[in-house]
Amino acid sequence: MNKLQGCKMAATSATAFSIRSTASSSPKDGQATHSKVVNIKFNSKNCFGSFSGLKASNSVNCESESSFLGNESCADLSGSYCGGIRKRSQRCYSYVQPHASYKVAVLGAAGDIGQPLALLIKMFPLVSALNLYDIADVKGVAVDLSHCNTPSRVADFTGASELADCLKGADVVVIPAGVPRERGMTPDDLFNINASIVKTLVEAVADNCPDALIHIISSPVNSTVPMAAEILKQKGVYDPKKLFGVTTLDVVRANTFVSQEKNLRLIDVDVPVVGGHAGITILPLLSKAKPSVTFSDEQVQELTVRIQNAGAGSATLSMAYAAARFVESSLRALDGDSDVYECAYVQSNVTELPFFASRIKLGRKGVEAVISSELHGLTDYEHKALETLKPELKASIEKGVAFVGSFIS
Repeated sequence: MNKLQGCKMAATSATAFSIRSTASSSPKDGQATHSKVVNIKFNSKNCFGSFSGLKASNSVNCESESSFLGNESCADLSGSYCGGIRKRSQRCYSYVQPHASYKVAVLGAAGDIGQPLALLIKMFPLVSALNLYDIADVKGVAVDLSHCNTPSRVADFTGASELADCLKGADVVVIPAGVPRERGMTPDDLFNINASIVKTLVEAVADNCPDALIHIISSPVNSTVPMAAEILKQKGVYDPKKLFGVTTLDVVRANTFVSQEKNLRLIDVDVPVVGGHAGITILPLLSKAKPSVTFSDEQVQELTVRIQNAGAGSATLSMAYAAARFVESSLRALDGDSDVYECAYVQSNVTELPFFASRIKLGRKGVEAVISSELHGLTDYEHKALETLKPELKASIEKGVAFVGSFIS
């Protein structure tokens, strides 16, 4: 399990890559530099590592058609992948290029969250095209990113007239557009500003890429996701398995804070966070943390409040990181990874509320399963907190639904 990310990820089939290996002798040997293309195949049930800390494959199979990269060199390459190659008289530089095949659109890419998010997505080897949209100032961001030597091609789209072109053919749409939450802002303040922006963007998604996975970051997620669902229903393209409110930041914070409190390796910590994505609707289930940890009642309360209020001001870099992690998980699931889990705010029946954040299993078609087991056997504190958050979350859901209804009546 990728404990740093709070999700399990394992490849279901071998993946082939092309590698160009260059070996050069020291100048005093007077030997020429050799360069050959070989094939490499990963047969592990664990995906190769990425920037977000995914576990590396524990075996690698090299198939060479070149006498230059013979059995001994293959063994060395295998060793370098799994545990670090031993330094020899020669240096070996290997370039791994997985097949990129997915188009991702970021709506609001010139913003404080959109820019670092786009950079992180640009790093993903599964992305073939990265489309960046904003109402202004996105061209420079796209040009800058296009200089990064990763597989995806970057394109920029500015203004309403180019929104449709940005979305056509997208597999994943990420929406960080709108005003981020500033200190002192209430969820109502945010919703009044961002609702119209999100409405316009979701309508465009419905018209141009109705089968895409939709990741909503725009605050307040508790309201914007139900609002998006109503818009998609009106358009006749709503699929509850493909609409997500990104709450990954709450999990990232919970894992970080628990690891600090207990002096644990961060990669070992996984804390599920349920409910919603604002204030008291954020409920970290510390009793379900892995590895199992013990806190006093006072510590539980203090840590819960800290996780809930860590975003009282505007979060940008950590939000971009968390959103990128969720995008990466979605891409891996689309690509056939059968063991991908994240916490997200989705249509759900684990409580009486129509939308609720909990752990989900991701698959090729979006939400493959909503995991309800973590809501069983809660502590008294967690059970009380769960019942306390429900009225506020219910009101936020109704606000999003009512906003769309106001345009119909």
